[in-house]
Amino acid sequence: MLTCLILLPIPVFKNSNFPAITLPSFFMASGTRSIRKRKQPEAQYHPMPMKEEEGAVLPSDCVSDIEDFSLEETLRLRPSLLRWYDENKRTLPWRDPPKSGSEEDRAYAVWVSEVMLQQTRVVAVIDYYNRWMKRWPTLRHLSDATQEEVNEMWAGLGYYRRARFLLEGAQSLVKATEFPRTASSLREVRGIGSYTAGAIASIAFNEPVPVVDGNVIRVITRLKSISSNPKESATIKAIWKLAGQAVDPSRPGDFNQAIMELGATLCSVTNPNCSTCPLSDQCQAFALSKRSSSMKVTDYPLKVAKPKQKLQFAAVCVVKILSESDLDKIPKFLLVKRPDKGLLAGLWEFPSVLMDEEEHTDEKARRKMIDIYLKTSFNLDIEMRNSFNLVSRKDVGKYVHVFSHIRLHMNVELLIISITETSFFEGCEEKHQTWKYVDEDSLQSMGLTSGIRKVYNMTQKFKEKNIQESEHFRCQMKKKIKRKV
Repeated sequence: MLTCLILLPIPVFKNSNFPAITLPSFFMASGTRSIRKRKQPEAQYHPMPMKEEEGAVLPSDCVSDIEDFSLEETLRLRPSLLRWYDENKRTLPWRDPPKSGSEEDRAYAVWVSEVMLQQTRVVAVIDYYNRWMKRWPTLRHLSDATQEEVNEMWAGLGYYRRARFLLEGAQSLVKATEFPRTASSLREVRGIGSYTAGAIASIAFNEPVPVVDGNVIRVITRLKSISSNPKESATIKAIWKLAGQAVDPSRPGDFNQAIMELGATLCSVTNPNCSTCPLSDQCQAFALSKRSSSMKVTDYPLKVAKPKQKLQFAAVCVVKILSESDLDKIPKFLLVKRPDKGLLAGLWEFPSVLMDEEEHTDEKARRKMIDIYLKTSFNLDIEMRNSFNLVSRKDVGKYVHVFSHIRLHMNVELLIISITETSFFEGCEEKHQTWKYVDEDSLQSMGLTSGIRKVYNMTQKFKEKNIQESEHFRCQMKKKIKRKV
């Protein structure tokens, strides 16, 4: 018996509310199922590229199961979230409209705040933002600043490349004919990525485009119970798409701030307050947690192991200079400028050399490396002691400074020398690097990184401890002398 199987085409019904669409090619490539889905009459979306430092991740089979927001979902989600935001939003300085009323000034303020807020807590940013805007209230004011001035203002915020890109971007835009007003044109500016472009375009120019940061990823993965790897490029593309569908076209800037605000406050990483969340009735993760005790809202997004931090080791020498010819006798500190590219580019630090782990544990090896460096760069021959006197040289202690991808182990020493002429360093060529020596007051006000500031504070505490020990020793000696008498 011959059985014949006939495959009939399945009709696709269209109506005015749910037109069929074809997904862009990159979503097809990432593994999303080729089916016709409901199109939303709202925002554009732009996939966010993976950053190199996020590291490689294993592909996920769950990306194809991520469903779009339906029209009904977005029509419920938008007013609920915006109503909550209007009633509960935090009072933050960058949310105030500029006194000039200019859209470009508004865009500049959003730009500065969003760059500062990357990888940094809101509480820590407020004072920095206020000081920044007081000094450089407009884009043109910032474009006239120097990199060193910007670094000094940024000191302590970390991720100093952000400050450099902000200055370079401002200088390039001042030369341009007009400020970019769309997310696509903003992404052409050096240092402005998809997230910052979306924030500026939506908040300042009312363009219905999404933003995706850690807070938005957390909210959307919980709303849709997305179990795929949030670091995987296909998952990120899918979340950008969902964020674009969700954006309210009538209030895109407020909506984007609202969803970020929700993630930063109620929908937190470890302790979400689902009972007061305006979107809890639409949250799939919350629904799953109520049905099963083994499921938790905090299971989303998927926890991904962070890349292992690279270990580096350095010998740091705080060189304190006492000048016999200075009438005021104010000591100076030697500082060197880091290269213009790479980690902490263009910032000032104490003389230091990178070492391997074995050398780092050997005091003699550390001092030898520092001696070579000081002799090569500054004509400071510690062995010959040419034109200077060695007052003291002592180990201060150890300090570990943590970057996003590096753990830097520093062994700190304090080297105090006395020179007879203030012109001692003037004969040193700057062919190796840029350097200067400054007094303690200048050092206190300089824009040093938190790591270098910590090293300086270590030497100050070490000095105070030595003074106290010396005083204690002198008192003990006086008592002994009196007893003998």
